[in-house]
Amino acid sequence: MKFKILWVITAFTVGLFLVIFSLARVNIKLSNSSPISIPTSTPSPKVSLIAVGDISFSRSVEKEVKKKNDYNYPFLKVKDFLKTGDIVFGNLETPITPGREIQSGEMIFRSNPQTAQALKEAGFTLVSLANNHTPNFGEKGLLDTFEYLSSQEIKYVGAGKNSQEAYSPAILESRGIKFAFFAYTDQNLVPSFYEAAENRAGTAFLKEERLRQEIDKIRPKVDFIIISLHSGEEYTPQPNNRQTNFAHQAVDFGADLVIGHHPHVVQTAEKYKDKYIFYSLGNFVFDQMWSQQTKQGLAIKVDFSKEKVERISLFPVIIENFCQPRFAEEKEKEQIIKRLMFYNLNYENGIYYISN
Repeated sequence: MKFKILWVITAFTVGLFLVIFSLARVNIKLSNSSPISIPTSTPSPKVSLIAVGDISFSRSVEKEVKKKNDYNYPFLKVKDFLKTGDIVFGNLETPITPGREIQSGEMIFRSNPQTAQALKEAGFTLVSLANNHTPNFGEKGLLDTFEYLSSQEIKYVGAGKNSQEAYSPAILESRGIKFAFFAYTDQNLVPSFYEAAENRAGTAFLKEERLRQEIDKIRPKVDFIIISLHSGEEYTPQPNNRQTNFAHQAVDFGADLVIGHHPHVVQTAEKYKDKYIFYSLGNFVFDQMWSQQTKQGLAIKVDFSKEKVERISLFPVIIENFCQPRFAEEKEKEQIIKRLMFYNLNYENGIYYISN
């Protein structure tokens, strides 16, 4: 009996020793072997552009801002959204310059210097000045506007101290993706002296040949070219021939996206040669409370990869209190989206979007 117990113990000990020795050898081989390399792909960087419609801190907007004693008041309900954009762009439809108070109903605009700081704090990185109101206070108004925007590190496009500056693109880069922005106003809407000249501050006019030359020059240096177009008939639901012709030419010359302003209402959108055109985003901060359409606007969020536009998300807004946009409720949203007459839309989690 003792012999059997001794034999079992001996056998167990020897077996345990062999198991430990085998595991040790395996461990030594693994530790001395080359590490296994698992290939990983680096995700393509993404950049988001948020674009909104017409912005003015003049007339009744100024009165509301003073009443609230808060220049940030117009953006309180949308600033968190704006700050999700890597580039935030709008049409600044007013000079920023000191001066008298502009009364409701006047057709010249002026905004106080605090406007530039409000834009900065809301998240704006770039504005178009190519419109029919930034030159309302002459060269001094324009030069002041350039200075106040620059003091807040906000880039501007479509106007300059001379024609060379006015017609040059604004170049922005984010996460290795480079953008060129151009902005033009329709010369049929304004006096001829609103155009920048060799020795005069002003805006850039719609000139097809100039556009082609500028796009040809910048195309090899950037990934995307975006055009801001200030044209059309006010308060009409669809673009006119000048809008469509110029937008199509811009795409033909090499533009990747066209964003329109001036009609003060949301107009139609289209896909032309695989590029997107939004003819009018409507109002964003404006005091036109006299119709439902002028209280409506559209913000778009465009997601870019290095190669293409990946997605365009649509965010309808409603302006309240003469100046403050809020995001539209469901029924309001549907009304605004219908104005685009763009039927290949997706809808998910309350957001309409175009997937490319």
